[in-house]
Amino acid sequence: MNKSDEGKTISYWEATEDLLEGQTRSVNTGYDVCVVGGGIAGLTTAYLLARSGKTVCVIDDGLIGGGETCRTTAHLSNAIDDRIYRIEKWHGKEKAKLAVQSHVRAIDEIEQIIRTEKIDCDFTRLDGYLFDDGNGEDDLVEELAAAHRCGLSNVDWAQTELFKEHKTGRCLRFPDQGQFHILKYLRGLADSIEANGGTLVSGSTVTQWKGGDSPEVKLADGNTITAPSLVLATNYPLMSNMFPELMPYRTYVLAFRIPANTIDAALFWDTQDPYHYLRTQPDGDSEVLIVGGEDHRTGQENDGEARFERLESWTRARFVDVGEVLYKWSGQFLETHDGLAFLGRYSGSEPNVYIITGDSGMGMTHGTIGAMINSDLILGKENAWADVYDPSRLATQSLKEAIPEIVASTTPYVDWVTPGDVNSEDEIGKGEGAIIRDGLSKIAVFRDEAGTLSRLSAVCTHLGCIVHFNSTEKTWDCPCHGSRFATDGHVINGPALKPLGHVDT
Repeated sequence: MNKSDEGKTISYWEATEDLLEGQTRSVNTGYDVCVVGGGIAGLTTAYLLARSGKTVCVIDDGLIGGGETCRTTAHLSNAIDDRIYRIEKWHGKEKAKLAVQSHVRAIDEIEQIIRTEKIDCDFTRLDGYLFDDGNGEDDLVEELAAAHRCGLSNVDWAQTELFKEHKTGRCLRFPDQGQFHILKYLRGLADSIEANGGTLVSGSTVTQWKGGDSPEVKLADGNTITAPSLVLATNYPLMSNMFPELMPYRTYVLAFRIPANTIDAALFWDTQDPYHYLRTQPDGDSEVLIVGGEDHRTGQENDGEARFERLESWTRARFVDVGEVLYKWSGQFLETHDGLAFLGRYSGSEPNVYIITGDSGMGMTHGTIGAMINSDLILGKENAWADVYDPSRLATQSLKEAIPEIVASTTPYVDWVTPGDVNSEDEIGKGEGAIIRDGLSKIAVFRDEAGTLSRLSAVCTHLGCIVHFNSTEKTWDCPCHGSRFATDGHVINGPALKPLGHVDT
């Protein structure tokens, strides 16, 4: 079993399916397309292009499938996370209709790929339920009307007692949603890519890219890959200045053992803020209940264990047959300023560079939509959704809606003038980290389980914010734009490209 670099937590998918190694580390320049990122967005893009006869290379700095994709809960939904009626408000009714259609088609595309490639990944069609279970601000009456306007005519009111032990409020049913085992699905994509002449390269870090008529990427090992088309399918696009439009969040997930047939197979989301989302997964003679929620801005809280405890309490209050916690993990997603991902050409000045970013909590479908859009553009085909997801589109939220996120990205800079977390390294326990002030500087100090200290600059290498320690996953997280670093300083999540600098004793 391979574990990711992101601390001690491990997802259900990682525990039940090995992550993928690339079959080769040697690269050349004879590719039609270079894809950076080995998650669902990158592999689906490579799959569609390889099946169309393009020679494709996929590069990942870790294991293929080992980034944020393996930390999903693998919901496949057209019930848009930010609500359809808000998408109508921000984008207009026609574009909202196209956005909903694209999520419907993304689920269809995943199902078709599974059938074509005969991928055994537990894919199931099932209903999804959006239920009023708290003091959220969502208007379900308005959502139902918007869903019907956007073509989801089969969305309707459902029963109010979704769970045997807990009575929920009113509820909308979204038919024809889906779920699957994400790493088994990625393995099937990877096998097909290689069977069609594609190359998968794991453990190879991209340090720089350039566009123009002949885009290229430079690797940390000194190699350079040149291809007519370049697709940036990392969680945050490398060397991008999109940080004002991409707001990073951590989300928390628990997987519980439950007896088979305890809960109807379905997807569930509530209207609390932050909201909860759950589903079941077949697992031998029993099932696993996967429950997520407790989101917060990356780097701005350090109470992961308390969030896991609240998530467990919320779950046990609703399901009396819930057994032990099998796995727990956290993942990172990027919200956008208007509820939809950025998918398509990087910019008008870089027509041969394409991006897939801003999953907005719907990474499985947004990643697939991005692959469909970008593969069409590279193949010279029209795509009806390209304008909806255009990365160059202007912000459509009101200033009132945007201000809280802007403030959340800039307020942490006050950390430059505050004291450290502790006054002395002696106060730092084993397996813990803290910021210490040293004159005008701040140092990120971590003490490992053997008692050895490591000292890094606490200044994020992106735009100079002071990082905070994440006790749950043993990482240094930037509270401004979401960059994350391991305790040895290497980059786990962008937008930062360079590691935290080491500080002499």
